[in-house]
Amino acid sequence: MGTVRKLVVEVIEARNLLPKDGHGTSSPYVLVDFYGQRRKTRTVTRDLSPQWNEMLEFNVGKPSDVFGDMLELDVYHDKSIGPTTRNNFLGRIRLSATQFVKKGEEALIYYPLEKKYWFSWISGEIGLKIYFVEQLVVPTEVKAEPKQAPPAEPTEAAPEGEKPNSIEEEPPAQVVENPTTVEAELPAKEAENPTSVLMDPPLEDEFTQVKRSVSLGSIPEVKVSNNINIVTGPRPISRASSVIFSDAGSGPIEPSSFDLVEKMHYLFVRVVKARSLPTVGCPVVKIVVSGSHVVSKPARKTVLFEWDQTFAFGRDAPDSSSLLEVSVWDPSSAKSFDPTSDVAGHVFLGGICFDVSEIPLRDPPDSPLAPQWYRLEGGGAHRGDLMLATWVGTQADDSFPEAWKTDTAGNPASKSKVYHSPKLWYLRSSVIEAQDISHLTHNSKESSYHIKAQLGFQVQKTKSIPTAGTGSPSWNEDLVFVAAEPFTENHLLFFLIETDRTAKEQTVLAVASIPLTTIERRVDDRKVASRWFTFEDPNEEKRIYKGRVHLRVCFDGGYHVMDEAAHVCSDYRPTARQLWKAPIGTVELGIIGCKNLLPMKGKGSTDAYAVAKYGNKWVRTRTISDSLEPRWNEQYTWRVYDPSTVLTIGVFDGCSEVVFESDECMRPDFRIGKVRVRISTLTTGKVYRNTFPLLLLSQAGLKKMGEIELAVRFIRATPTLDFLHVYSQPLLPMMHHVKPLGMVQQDSLRIAAVKIVASHLTRSEPPLRREVVTYMLDADSYSFSMRKVRANWFRIINVIAGVIDIVKWVDDTRGWKNPTATLLVHALLVMLVWFPDLIIPTFAFYVFVIGAWNYRFRSRDTLPHFDPKISLAESLDRDELDEEFDALPCTRPNELVRARYDKLRMLGARVQTILGDLATQGERVQALVTWRDPRATGIFIGMCFVVAFILYLVPPKMVSMAFGFYYLRHPIFRDRMPSPALNFFRRLPSLSDRML
Repeated sequence: MGTVRKLVVEVIEARNLLPKDGHGTSSPYVLVDFYGQRRKTRTVTRDLSPQWNEMLEFNVGKPSDVFGDMLELDVYHDKSIGPTTRNNFLGRIRLSATQFVKKGEEALIYYPLEKKYWFSWISGEIGLKIYFVEQLVVPTEVKAEPKQAPPAEPTEAAPEGEKPNSIEEEPPAQVVENPTTVEAELPAKEAENPTSVLMDPPLEDEFTQVKRSVSLGSIPEVKVSNNINIVTGPRPISRASSVIFSDAGSGPIEPSSFDLVEKMHYLFVRVVKARSLPTVGCPVVKIVVSGSHVVSKPARKTVLFEWDQTFAFGRDAPDSSSLLEVSVWDPSSAKSFDPTSDVAGHVFLGGICFDVSEIPLRDPPDSPLAPQWYRLEGGGAHRGDLMLATWVGTQADDSFPEAWKTDTAGNPASKSKVYHSPKLWYLRSSVIEAQDISHLTHNSKESSYHIKAQLGFQVQKTKSIPTAGTGSPSWNEDLVFVAAEPFTENHLLFFLIETDRTAKEQTVLAVASIPLTTIERRVDDRKVASRWFTFEDPNEEKRIYKGRVHLRVCFDGGYHVMDEAAHVCSDYRPTARQLWKAPIGTVELGIIGCKNLLPMKGKGSTDAYAVAKYGNKWVRTRTISDSLEPRWNEQYTWRVYDPSTVLTIGVFDGCSEVVFESDECMRPDFRIGKVRVRISTLTTGKVYRNTFPLLLLSQAGLKKMGEIELAVRFIRATPTLDFLHVYSQPLLPMMHHVKPLGMVQQDSLRIAAVKIVASHLTRSEPPLRREVVTYMLDADSYSFSMRKVRANWFRIINVIAGVIDIVKWVDDTRGWKNPTATLLVHALLVMLVWFPDLIIPTFAFYVFVIGAWNYRFRSRDTLPHFDPKISLAESLDRDELDEEFDALPCTRPNELVRARYDKLRMLGARVQTILGDLATQGERVQALVTWRDPRATGIFIGMCFVVAFILYLVPPKMVSMAFGFYYLRHPIFRDRMPSPALNFFRRLPSLSDRML
């Protein structure tokens, strides 16, 4: 039994095709080509907006060097219908297989038809659903083949409709669709990997063991060889690859070479198993080297004694020993089963000694070192064998993440891990109307209806509609929620509530439940078909009809679900994978270590670990126990889809308590500080290795918690022109501009998204605590602070300081304080008056000169980081700090003061946001020529030079007339998306990401 992967292309319809039959219409059909497999739809006669609704299947297999990883779809006019003599071309599309998704994530997408040749006349679009499906193949019994009829009988029966070669053409298997293929793929993967299925044999000699392993290892080879012989022709790309993908469908990330961090040498000892030990208990292994000793967990008693544990001992210590001792002990009491206990009460069974200087060095990509059997010595007459492997490696070793390490003190939550945020969707539910609910009401004139929608902890309500005589209230309101995949946990509930204004009571009349798995997905602003859902009695177990409600429900995949603050966002991709563009490069982060950390525990130590977040990928380093200068030297890689994004690194003090199984440390993980790195400020290929201060603002004031050393490198993966073209593209996906969300609505949805992400990451092992996630996502960045209001005001003053300087310079020129400058201004004034054509090119050339002059003063080595002066965090008032860290609502005892104070803070938060936005726009203007973003400044001053050169040659009257005509163009010639100039301006960096 195995699985077969297929690509399904649902050809739904086409719209606004060109007439190509000579009579003002066309008879189109679709031809789809994928890896040499061609499928054709039926022909729709004389229709420029045909509907096919056909499903085409393609086989997907191993990669092929002959065919590309593309799906080609062509639309033709059928020459057999009409007076035409050839199949006229109506359009084509070419899609990369990386855009396709698995079944359940598909959505109807309309692709604009493209030209085949430069002078082709093409219009219209085609709607498709493309997805992968996994099908379970159940082979038939082989013994049925001898019972087949002789070859002559099928030949005679062929005219009656039976095919002579039906046995060869039809697959001898039963195909059953199976969306969940994880369980079905596991046996196949185990069969392909003989090392994963080999088990220790019973007491056999070594020759029998080798013979058995060879026989088992030959099975997958025979299976693969047979499959290759059966398949004729090239095989497509297999999407079920064993390569680790950072993002599905976008190709593998190359393994990190750890060239940004320092190599840390470790002595690795892997204890696998033992045999022929004179004990019936569960022995343990003790390892002693370099003044450190560790005891393994008790052995698992099978046919042999199994541990399969790896230990890593640091080799950088000056007192590194040259002797490695490995010994086996039998516990004499039950309490000694604790791995952390001493081995005093154990019985010595034997040991081995190694000379550390003779241990081999392994450096990836070398294969893992094979363990071997060693005879135990010194254990009396009965000696056993111990299988182990020992080598010297670095933190790049494959065994390092799961190994017990000396610098982590064996804390089970200290391992470095990679996490992924859940895939978030916006769920839009349009409540239209309700019917057949008149029998539920109390016929009170003071009553009104409203709908309460609930998804998990998210609750939203419609406006209240007074009771009408017909009993059919209408709302026509959109309610938007945040939902996370998988959609199997919650249902979308709609409660019909009657409010009696006289008694001030609310009564739940009925409820309608919608499973999230049945809701349609869309990626654009097309209309989704509305449906009627039945109301039921919430108090009865039986389904009793209580009316119905008219809803339009869908998942909006064209939005980016915001879970971070807008000015420090690390990803702007939409939810639907079909809309993702190719990555423009990769960013590599080396987390080297920290210095001079403040002790966070009463014993005067800190258990520090670092967390980095970019896009939906989170990484967590191992926890270094009892160290104020931890050294991690871990390196991670992310794909970059937009340069105007921010990489965030935070440092935390973890819980030092050793917890087991479902126990959880009750102490929270305290903040130490964080650092932000904007990708657009990085020069391509350059390694930035800087030390950043860790600043923490609390009720006690601003405190420097220590320093962190990081190494960052950005590598561009696209051509230069394509990379620079990204600066003219919209920052957010199309749906944010076509159907934008309100500011208040975005804030509430972001709070819900943060809660969902935090809840998801806390269920991992080891968990990312809720306080860590909220700190990394800046969940409290929109809280009111008088300090931030003053800081934003000074940012505005700093921006308009340039205008003040210009006014002062003009006044100084009028006052002849510098006669030479005044004479030059006179000459310039005469030239511009007599030749007004030179005004704009002279101004553009002047801006170019300023930008080129400031190129000398650009930042070369250090990366920008938090600035206490901009944040006004160095001089703070105790009252302002108390106000900033006070919770909402206010904790003051006086109720009247509390109400007024809360209103003032809410108003102040709005003013704070507006001031911050104004300051951001002004700082972006400054960033045009200050080389904060080197590429953006280069583009701007280059455009200024081109504009200056063109306007020197082209008469300004023609330019003015062309600009006026372009500005007053008809709406049908306008694009709904923002202009490239506005997109470029919005991508410019500001100082908002440097504020605490």
